[in-house]
Amino acid sequence: MATWGLEWLEGVANVWRQPLLYYGLLLAWGAGWRRVKRERRDFHVRVYRLGQEWRGLWTWGWVAGAVLSVIASGIGLALPPDAVWAVTGLTILLGLTMEARLLSPAYTVGGALVLLGLAGSSGLAAHLLSDGAADGGALAALLVLLLLAEGWLILRSRNGAASPQLARSKRGMIVGMQWTQRFWFVPVVLPISDGALPSVSWWPLIPAGDGYSFWLVPFLLGFSQRRQHVLPAEAAREEGRRVLRLAWLVAVLAVFGLWHPLLGAAAGAAAIIGREWIAFSGHRADRARPPRFARHPQGVVIVGVLPNSKAEQMGLSIGEVIVKANGVPVQTEAEFYEALQRNRAFCKLEVISHNGEIRFVQGAVYEDGHHELGLLFVHQRGASASEAVS
Repeated sequence: MATWGLEWLEGVANVWRQPLLYYGLLLAWGAGWRRVKRERRDFHVRVYRLGQEWRGLWTWGWVAGAVLSVIASGIGLALPPDAVWAVTGLTILLGLTMEARLLSPAYTVGGALVLLGLAGSSGLAAHLLSDGAADGGALAALLVLLLLAEGWLILRSRNGAASPQLARSKRGMIVGMQWTQRFWFVPVVLPISDGALPSVSWWPLIPAGDGYSFWLVPFLLGFSQRRQHVLPAEAAREEGRRVLRLAWLVAVLAVFGLWHPLLGAAAGAAAIIGREWIAFSGHRADRARPPRFARHPQGVVIVGVLPNSKAEQMGLSIGEVIVKANGVPVQTEAEFYEALQRNRAFCKLEVISHNGEIRFVQGAVYEDGHHELGLLFVHQRGASASEAVS
């Protein structure tokens, strides 16, 4: 038992040898830099700090990884090193697109399953993988676990920050959008067929060789979506639930993948097609509805609220409509700030909330600080997206 514990601890310590750990850090910093550049272009201000995405790597993904590690190590989802490197290679290649959503395990692990099935059916992988059926079954089971983790992480982070953007609608108008972007490390301790630990009567459940060791693999997961009507929390909640349902569908195919690698490849293909359909259908449904962050007949729509600003302290949120400021009806950003000038020490706003009800918001402001409330709007006239600032 002591030998098993030492092997497990050594596997955890070897996480620093995993290239995905460093690649994920670079990718998160690059994504944050691109986001900040877009925010400054659209609004002439940085909305969230550069390290926003980087900090997200170290949050709830590690909790999910701990749970998956207990499951994977306990029942023995044994994989050959080549399968892990295949997933790592696909993650690196897909990360080069800078599209966080392509780091879903549906594309990385599912893609590896498809490649494994194709290579196995043609005999190209015979010299690499000792038991294609077992390898496909273990990878398919890992895919299901990571999809469950992805769905849970999306639901868990649905109330996180979304970056405002400006874009042109189908009619050529400048409208606001909400860009949600997340990265997570999900470190999973996996039995790998490269070590001195022997198998026992009940372990591993899915064998992949004669001797085993443990690797802590920091799987890199990502999620992103852009919405012009649905609020970020609502869109993330719907997508998270769909990913969870997809995981159970893939689980059915994964069970049969234990007997034939092509069925494991079918599980990977189903995950890719299903995940792509979830993203496409959500995007299409959002575009079929009128833009929420656009010209409103009753007032000005809030497209962004700067963190730690006066507006955030007053409880204002994106998607709400300001109809009056200090008792004066407003329909443009200029009218809004002119109305604030009527009282240099205090402001009272009449706001239409998300449920369509009127509520009143008030708070003290510093003299000559009316433009520092921290609210971002969409310009109502035909300015280009790069000129639409507040």
